[in-house]
Amino acid sequence: MSAQVDVEVSNHGSIWLVTPITEAAQEWIAEHVADDAQWFGFSLAVEHRFVTTLLEGIADYGFEVLVH
Repeated sequence: MSAQVDVEVSNHGSIWLVTPITEAAQEWIAEHVADDAQWFGFSLAVEHRFVTTLLEGIADYGFEVLVH
């Protein structure tokens, strides 16, 4: 049985979309990302130069991440 995915991430070149799936992931992002962050629907739009740091924080917290 596979682990539940908490966050889905998709690479769109210079912008990555980070989509929190679980409520816990939504709460984590709300606590750790600036209030003026850009959203594209339910996904956080992140510049490529910042995505690694964000994903490291998400992984360090123990969330399961699926990258497309």
